[in-house]
Amino acid sequence: MNEEKLKRWRLVLGSETKEELPMELSQLEGGIDKTLEALYNGSRRGGLGASSPNVARWLGDIREYFPGTVVKIMQQDALKRLNLTSMLMEPEMLEAVVPDVHLVANLMTLSRVIPEKTKDTARQVVRKVVDELMQKLAAPTQQAITGSLNRSTRSRRPRHNEIDWPTTIRKNLKHYQPEYNTIIPEVRIGFGRKRKALKDIVLCIDQSGSMGSSVVYSGIFGAVMASIPAVNTKMVVFDTAVADLTEELQDPVELLFGVQLGGGTDIHQALSYCQQIITRPTDTVLVLITDLYEGGNEKEMKKTAAQLVNSGVQVVTLLALNDSGAPSYDHQNAEYFASIGIPVFACTPDLFPDLMASALSKQDISQWAAMQSIKLASAHSA
Repeated sequence: MNEEKLKRWRLVLGSETKEELPMELSQLEGGIDKTLEALYNGSRRGGLGASSPNVARWLGDIREYFPGTVVKIMQQDALKRLNLTSMLMEPEMLEAVVPDVHLVANLMTLSRVIPEKTKDTARQVVRKVVDELMQKLAAPTQQAITGSLNRSTRSRRPRHNEIDWPTTIRKNLKHYQPEYNTIIPEVRIGFGRKRKALKDIVLCIDQSGSMGSSVVYSGIFGAVMASIPAVNTKMVVFDTAVADLTEELQDPVELLFGVQLGGGTDIHQALSYCQQIITRPTDTVLVLITDLYEGGNEKEMKKTAAQLVNSGVQVVTLLALNDSGAPSYDHQNAEYFASIGIPVFACTPDLFPDLMASALSKQDISQWAAMQSIKLASAHSA
């Protein structure tokens, strides 16, 4: 094994192997070794200690030594392994971290206890993440939803200013008149006259601690959809109580700080509230984002879910809205939801715009999920 590979093993295994792997490390490699040692052997060697300057310095070091994707993983590991929750309350640390969805979720968890001196810095961190996500997700979401609604409202008898000319031309190519060098538009396709809001969307989001990153993404998507005139978007969050954050959709940063992660879960109460605010069932898509662990009345939860479906509401349950893979969830409740026609699955943020477009155009969501190779909860034992 060459020296470079031996050095890599030495850095991976830590200083405890320096006798077995007596490698001479450069200044850069020594710095990398110390940052890894502080995190992954911290419990035995004192780690980062309780001093926020030490933590801030360490956070600066990992940004110097590692690429951004690795930095985010190490930040998450630090929060878990070294119990750095209390350190998030220090401005020095917040200024040093690389903002990401997981950090925002931690700040949301602590939003009620963050001291005044840190709140401005915390908001700056959240704002940076929100702005980056809005820039990444806004255009695909707007394009997917408005495109879907435009297609669903096409008219065969449009007024002149409502004609969809590209589609009309394609439909009438067989009527091309060579002598006149033109097409006779026997069939005219248009978008029709649109109401102020063609569809209603209700995002109903579980704000228990395990749903942190899902809440962040939901808040971003909710803010984006609230800016689309063709849909009327409401956002409801719940634990053992229900909070309607629709008015906060104009400012996603304030919305996220209005969420309080943690606590119990009462899905029945949340669905009952959504049932009250839905005024056009057949034109409504309800996206319930939860792991389906019901802490309230499970029998009434199932009853209310069935009532929503029977009234014509298109209900979709997302077990998670993040990139973290398959979540833990209540399989029995998922199977019941699937048995009454509610698709249940986890969704990544990049697929969410297409999911909403499919739901708004009343496509079969189970079929859509299958086309995306998404595994749905089964109804076989319901």
